[in-house]
Amino acid sequence: MTDLDIAEVAQRSGVPASALRFYEEKGLIAPTGRRGLRRQYDPGVLERLALIALGRTAGFSLDEIAHMFAPDGPPRIDRSMLADKAEELDRRIRELGVLRDSLRHAAACPAPTHMECPTFRGLLDAAASGGVPTPRRRTPPGG
Repeated sequence: MTDLDIAEVAQRSGVPASALRFYEEKGLIAPTGRRGLRRQYDPGVLERLALIALGRTAGFSLDEIAHMFAPDGPPRIDRSMLADKAEELDRRIRELGVLRDSLRHAAACPAPTHMECPTFRGLLDAAASGGVPTPRRRTPPGG
């Protein structure tokens, strides 16, 4: 299969060309060369981009993902790192479940106002002390 230019990689992967250039700066992907002004990539870059997307969805940073890639070969994914991330996701799911249940209660609570609802007050107290998980801001592909 012949090399793909940056526009084709962007179209096929759904990753904007600006993110591809950023990933290149971070060492996550590398072009095989240029045709005119356009970067050219080996078709295998599409699989690498899929791994990057999967890693980002799981909550890995780009630096963590970069450590999973060998410079000249298949990814070397640390299984203990995957297990640790799975545990982190389990904790986050439990925290979000509690938050969801509290919000559902507050939405249906018979108390005259939310501020008079003991469950909602408990949620506020937890938030004030840092006990309520805050949503992680989605960082751009380079973050």
